Amino acid sequence: MSIPLFNSIASWLLKKRYHQIELFLKYPEEVQEEVLLQLLEIAEDTEVGRAYDFESINSYNTFKERVPVVCYEDVEPIIERTRKGEQNLFWPTTVKLFAKSSGTTNAKSKFIPVSSEALEDCHYKSGKDLLCLYLNNNENSQLFTGKSLRLGGSKELYEDNGSFFGDLSAILIDNMPLWAEFSSTPSNKVSLMSEWEIKLKAIIEESVQENVTSLAGVPSWMLVLLNNVLQETGKEHLFQVWENLEVYFHGGVSFSPYKEQYKKLLPRKQFRYYEIYNASEGFFAIQDRNDADDLLLMLDYGIFYEFIPMDVYGSEDQQCIPIWEVEVGKNYAIVITTNSGLWRYKIGDTVRFTSKNPYRIRITGRTKHHINVFGEELIIENAEEALKTVCLKTGAEIKDYTAGPIFMEGNEKGAHEWIIEFRKPPKDLDYFTEFLDNALKSLNSDYEAKRYNNITLKMPKVHIARENLFYDWLKVNDKLGGQHKIPRLSNRRDYLEELLLMNKEKGNLVVN
Repeated sequence: MSIPLFNSIASWLLKKRYHQIELFLKYPEEVQEEVLLQLLEIAEDTEVGRAYDFESINSYNTFKERVPVVCYEDVEPIIERTRKGEQNLFWPTTVKLFAKSSGTTNAKSKFIPVSSEALEDCHYKSGKDLLCLYLNNNENSQLFTGKSLRLGGSKELYEDNGSFFGDLSAILIDNMPLWAEFSSTPSNKVSLMSEWEIKLKAIIEESVQENVTSLAGVPSWMLVLLNNVLQETGKEHLFQVWENLEVYFHGGVSFSPYKEQYKKLLPRKQFRYYEIYNASEGFFAIQDRNDADDLLLMLDYGIFYEFIPMDVYGSEDQQCIPIWEVEVGKNYAIVITTNSGLWRYKIGDTVRFTSKNPYRIRITGRTKHHINVFGEELIIENAEEALKTVCLKTGAEIKDYTAGPIFMEGNEKGAHEWIIEFRKPPKDLDYFTEFLDNALKSLNSDYEAKRYNNITLKMPKVHIARENLFYDWLKVNDKLGGQHKIPRLSNRRDYLEELLLMNKEKGNLVVN
């Protein structure tokens, strides 16, 4: 099939889908209620369906009263049974694919089930919708005259007792429909390479020969690739490599720290940036307008949404509400019920609604302290456990600490920066830092992947805080007292910068 013919057919199909999108824009509550009842009917004969008598549930209120809200630790046993070969436990069709991710409290990795329905009706459908919305807003687009440069995870799929697991991107690429493979670069073979350095060179070798019209991937990883493209080609900016490049589809981590760097690589005012919101558990939202800073919540992907107001999250007053009860401007934790058999599952993300007509959101963070600037999903449980291990090994004792990101600059990799106040400092700070890094790798598979051969993250940078630094910082900020705690992990550098400045002013800064 010629590219012009493919372009015209694809454009027609995608624009046709827009009429279906308009349906849930017009009737959001009805569409979501229908999604819930369909999921219950499909799964009524599963082990979970029989346990909660899905067959007799005919309303959201009954569903809410009968089925508990859960986190990964609650459903891990039944997921492990499925990974070992049992079926029809939480979803009726065979589930053999699991997206591996980190961020759980008591395990190195989570294994999120991915059903065939989720692949087709959520993940791949969202890919088409992303293009549909973009084309609807940019009628003169030449997107399909070229290819999309996609950058997924750097791991292939692994088999375990008849089931397969790996990065979500590896699952999507391995099962990719023909239309998506035809319009993408690099090849599937290159995309699934495990060794990042070899893969990087192969991507550049294949892609610089193509007419690339769009980019798709996580900002931190994509930045590494694009800087290497310029280095290899000797060009000043990316339009000298790909003249017809017109849009970057990004998601996974916050784009804010990288935006100015991308503008330098892509110095064209009409170049577009489109954000997406997807996760191992599903694809949730898409930027549906040019230059917008919020995302349209997609309501017909086989996902039923509920929300917990963050002002009561974790308290006795905590309770979920459906989408038709949310308020604009309020922060919510997301709870999902999906066509992969996750029932009232807390994904750990928080959002704020910017609009109810249609339902648009901004991603506001996580329900726990974390660092996820580079896709490493470092949570406070990881940090606490790692520090505990390191202190036992080195004999050090920690009083207070905080950590945040060192953002990428040009070809410089990112890193984590820590400032730690010790009651008993380690004898060798270099050894302490190295052991901390290794402990974090052992606890968090995503951090381990980003640190592998310094792919995205360099060795952490550790500062020793002077005595009473954190007490003084709390006092200066009028935060003394039991209700106020040191922010342990943050995606921003605000706390770090203030603490480092106070530490330096006393002249006692010690840097690794």
